[in-house]
Amino acid sequence: MTLRYIAPLVVGLIVLTCKTWAAVDVSMEDRVDVYLKGQAAILCMYSLKEPATMIVWFTKLPGKDQSRIRIYYYDDQTEIIEEGSEYAGRIKVSRYYDPQLSQGNAILTIDKVELTDQREFICMVHNASKDSGEGHTRLQVFKSPSLPVIQPTHTGISVSEEEPSKVANCKVDDGYPRPNITWYKDRFPLQHSDGEVEIKESVTIKTNGLYAVESELFIKVIREDEDANFYCEVQYFVPGASKMSESNSINITVYYPTTEVHLSINSPNRLIKEGDTVEIHCKGNGNTLSLYTFRHKEEVLTTDNEILFLENVTRSDSGTYYCQSLDLETGNEVEESINITVHYLDPIVVIPEKKVLDLGNDLTLTCNALSSLATYTAWYKGGVELVKRHVLELHNASYDTAGTYICEVMALSLSALQRQKSVQIVVQGKPEITKAIAVGSMNKDDRTVNLTCYAEGYPIPNITWTLFDQLTHQPIPVLNEESQVTNTGVISTISVKATSELTANCTADNEFGTGAASRSIEAFAHVTTTQPTSTEAIGFTVAPKKQEKGGSGVAIAVIIIFLLLIAILGSVLYFLYKKGKLPCGRSGKQDFTKEKASKDDIVMEMKSGKSEEAVLLQGVNGDKKSPTE
Repeated sequence: MTLRYIAPLVVGLIVLTCKTWAAVDVSMEDRVDVYLKGQAAILCMYSLKEPATMIVWFTKLPGKDQSRIRIYYYDDQTEIIEEGSEYAGRIKVSRYYDPQLSQGNAILTIDKVELTDQREFICMVHNASKDSGEGHTRLQVFKSPSLPVIQPTHTGISVSEEEPSKVANCKVDDGYPRPNITWYKDRFPLQHSDGEVEIKESVTIKTNGLYAVESELFIKVIREDEDANFYCEVQYFVPGASKMSESNSINITVYYPTTEVHLSINSPNRLIKEGDTVEIHCKGNGNTLSLYTFRHKEEVLTTDNEILFLENVTRSDSGTYYCQSLDLETGNEVEESINITVHYLDPIVVIPEKKVLDLGNDLTLTCNALSSLATYTAWYKGGVELVKRHVLELHNASYDTAGTYICEVMALSLSALQRQKSVQIVVQGKPEITKAIAVGSMNKDDRTVNLTCYAEGYPIPNITWTLFDQLTHQPIPVLNEESQVTNTGVISTISVKATSELTANCTADNEFGTGAASRSIEAFAHVTTTQPTSTEAIGFTVAPKKQEKGGSGVAIAVIIIFLLLIAILGSVLYFLYKKGKLPCGRSGKQDFTKEKASKDDIVMEMKSGKSEEAVLLQGVNGDKKSPTE
């Protein structure tokens, strides 16, 4: 062993010193601790004026046989490690002497310490005068055990058991010296107590000399033990200290009888309405095999043990529900009840449900529905809220009054509980042609226009069309008539080919009277380019005609340019004639006459009123002059 081990050993020797009253003083520690398979160093110190002449190490076998066995010998000439002994090849001795201090030492080192090395070792020192002294040290071997393993009881424990029941067992293995096991419940150690706690422990020494310790815990459980944490702790020694290790915590199943039950519904904060599904839960405070029975109005209900399902409930399901728990182990019965109210909203009653109202008359509608809760009522038409009350008053009925009215009733504290009902109001009277609707435009191929006549009234009016030529005053057949009935009247559409100026008449009649409207329709122009004109009449809309484009404008422009060129040419010839530049004589000269275009030569005429526009192009005439001019 190196000198770095000497200092701590010397400190230990100051406190623990074993001194023999001989001529040579030898000091050794009482005990040296070492881990199994570790290396042990045993220090032997002596006081001499000169180095020792002989150092001998002995060991004693454990047990009753106290005879010494030499394992090492040294003198001035020889150093011997006894061959054939169990320490051959595992030990060595280092020596040191300090002449200034007159002290020396011998350190015995043992490699790969075994459990059998736990015994007494003796160091004997001789001086030159053949005097000797010796010291004794006991070698203690340690082995840390495995972590503790806890195994709980897989079946539950009843509080009615008269004797303590097994909770779990705890086991540690391969420890040396023997480990100790302690049981805990919620951080509090458990000790043997008659009738309450019992701990059984077994210790096994294995063939390798190590200890296996197993401990069983038995307790008389109470109800609170179902939430307790149980675990075991192992304490063991190591060189120079004591250590501990804890197992995992476990819980146990505790069976105890039911003393009361508690009833609840799946949605305690929500009101129940007809059509809902309700779950009634019955929970006992015990932990044992129990049979649950539900009753309502003295009728036993089928259940899924602790839960009663009520599907599509009605107001008849309101009332008191009872749950009875029967403990199959003790035979004890416990009962509890709960009240349930199923809220309802009856179908809405509207008076009158359907009404035919004369034009200009008044009507009062009432809307009511019986409910178990306070309600809110409102009237709607076309998605617009009219009033917030159960009475709707209609005054001076017009055709716009007709239609579908909806009454809505809603529970104030349960918005999901609501109903609606509609009522159809019909207003009867003489037909009225009220709107002009354009449904299409002129067809370019056959030059037709669509006319629409919309008449309101009830009973639904019958619409009749007539067409007349304004020039010939002859009737014209009506083509492609189509009708569509609406909530308050009828829409009729016809197609008209306007080849001449026409008059269209629309007549609507029912049993209360007749309504009529007319309109003039102008003929289509074929070659003119004009701005379109239109004439409006009640109940009609004619699609505007598009401005026509043709070659007439180009032709007029070409004629005007041609006349200008002729005028310029005539002016040039006349100028040359006056200057005498032409070779012919005055009597033989031909007169050139400039053609003039008067302001009426070209005329464009736009026809106003009901006729189509027209363009008239006048002819162009030139005046001839006499030769004398």
